[in-house]
Amino acid sequence: MKNLLAIVVALLIGMGAQAEEKPAVKLAEPVAKGQRIFSTGHSFHNGFPPILNEIAKSGGYADSAIVGVSSIGGSKVVQHWPGKAVQAALKAGEVDVLMTTPIYLPDEGVEQFAQLGAEKNPNFRLTLMEFWLPFDNYEPKNYVRTAERIAPPTKVDHNAATGESLRRIHEKYFAEMDELANAVNKKLGKTVVVVVPVGQAVIALREKIAARQAAGLTSQEELFTDPLGHPKPVLTIMMAYCHYAVIYRKTPVGLPVPKELAKAKNPEALNKLLQEVAWEAVRGHRLSGVAVAEK
Repeated sequence: MKNLLAIVVALLIGMGAQAEEKPAVKLAEPVAKGQRIFSTGHSFHNGFPPILNEIAKSGGYADSAIVGVSSIGGSKVVQHWPGKAVQAALKAGEVDVLMTTPIYLPDEGVEQFAQLGAEKNPNFRLTLMEFWLPFDNYEPKNYVRTAERIAPPTKVDHNAATGESLRRIHEKYFAEMDELANAVNKKLGKTVVVVVPVGQAVIALREKIAARQAAGLTSQEELFTDPLGHPKPVLTIMMAYCHYAVIYRKTPVGLPVPKELAKAKNPEALNKLLQEVAWEAVRGHRLSGVAVAEK
């Protein structure tokens, strides 16, 4: 009996030591006031900034403002760099958050914007959106304008994808984006670039749809308008929730149904699901700025 007791005590001590070695995780303090947001992006961003602003105001940020939008189809971040409006707003220190979303890397625009914004506003942040891959496939050559370009597929069976297959094809893309965020922040000497893990949230939502746990959504195809993967309103709203969570470091769970979702089959349940999936993805990403480790 004494030997058994000694073994149990040793195990408990060992478990305690392991727990001490693993840093605890806490949530960062929410942002106190509305942010001045400038959006740069491609066609996946269409209709997104106004919804984000609506959500922010419903979350208590009455002074939230979209101060500018630069939209270029199929664009990298660097293609927005020459824009006079975004340059003027950044140089005047009138932007708290610049939203960006590269399609594929390299994309020197992220560092250029991060450096300029941080120079003019000490509280400036650049959000780097990791989105869902076009055509459910990792293929940067779809987007080059040279002889190396590969013609994209004309048909995609989005319903054939599984969470496992989606994570596998997104793995390199997500890793590249995280490496870019880390590299830019290291060069600037502080955290300026934060990651918005929309792609991870989309994969989680698609898994729930496949498992018939998505509040009335029965097909992954219901999220997209075409084979490329342009978003329908449901996906656009979840994208907005992910950005809200990162920009304000605050859960969107409990916010009212946006008007764009009012005509859904089960708007309340679907809205809650989108909020929960978005928050889980953001809270779980180490570069979102929401979860911070403490020793």
